[in-house]
Amino acid sequence: MPTFESANKPKRVLITGGMGFIGSHLSEALLAQGHQVTVVDNLSTGRCDNIQHLVAQPRFRYVVDDITHGAVLNRLVGECDLVYHLASAVGVKLIVENPLQSIETIVMGTEAVLKAALEHRVKVLIASTSEVYGKGSRIPFAEEDDVVLGPTRNSRWSYAASKMVDEFMGLAYFRQKGLPVVIFRLFNTVGPRQTGQYGMVVPRFVQAALQGAPLTVYGDGQQSRCFLHVRDAIVAITRLAECPQAVGEVFNVGSTEQVTILELAHRVLRRVGHAGAAEEQIVFVPYKEAYAEGFEDMRRRIPDVSKIRRYTGWEPQHSLEDILLDVIEHFASAKFPSATPMLEQRQLVAQE
Repeated sequence: MPTFESANKPKRVLITGGMGFIGSHLSEALLAQGHQVTVVDNLSTGRCDNIQHLVAQPRFRYVVDDITHGAVLNRLVGECDLVYHLASAVGVKLIVENPLQSIETIVMGTEAVLKAALEHRVKVLIASTSEVYGKGSRIPFAEEDDVVLGPTRNSRWSYAASKMVDEFMGLAYFRQKGLPVVIFRLFNTVGPRQTGQYGMVVPRFVQAALQGAPLTVYGDGQQSRCFLHVRDAIVAITRLAECPQAVGEVFNVGSTEQVTILELAHRVLRRVGHAGAAEEQIVFVPYKEAYAEGFEDMRRRIPDVSKIRRYTGWEPQHSLEDILLDVIEHFASAKFPSATPMLEQRQLVAQE
């Protein structure tokens, strides 16, 4: 049986990319457990609104800066006991449109975090992605499977390759330097606060349905995915942080409930109340028009989660229906306050 470090002992935690969708939910959970939480984010894809409700908490602080700025990162890592490294380029759309910046953000950011963590001997959990499985045909995807990527001329694969470099670096720091590192591969994590701006399909569908606009399905819609509620993802990540046996290992974190993208569109329309007009509400767009000529997508992406279950006992608790209800409620009721007060405050925090 795996052993666990005390979850009740307060820790000083640093979250890179902490103003993002997952980072803000992780901050909430850690604060609820009694930990001190610092988030650092350059706001390239993170949003001040995501943490607005946390700012008044005495055990929470935020810094607006880039993690490649060594002096700031080194100070923040030196003040913490544990790092969750979530900062990254986000979404296939962004990767395809700006591959150079995405590669630099991913690889250089992770290198900076690992160097600072080594100097201060701080444990690091690195967020990776199901994209690293590339064009793998073995279903479900297991952590020890071989990896097949497309040609380097297709920038679609640069994200997978960059995240693989992250994993190689993290494991090398563990094996050669003894740095405690845990890697988790997220599969289609979804929930309130996620934006459809970078191509994420669930918020994109929900926003369109609520506005009475067509839902855009790329390809033929028969590609299948498994969507994990962000609350389940946070439980998995925090359990991995508390499990000593997880150090030096790689874990899938995802749901095994499959749905095709076309069926997902229909389910969103039914939930929003547009089921009768489904055919008129769905528009099919070829991949080459949505992204680029030669773009490839996987027909199925399903995780094997037996390893994380074996190490931590974790299993998802929320269904796809739960996810859709929560995301629809979020967008239907969202009335975000102005971020201006925070934007004024943040400069003071960054300069401290």
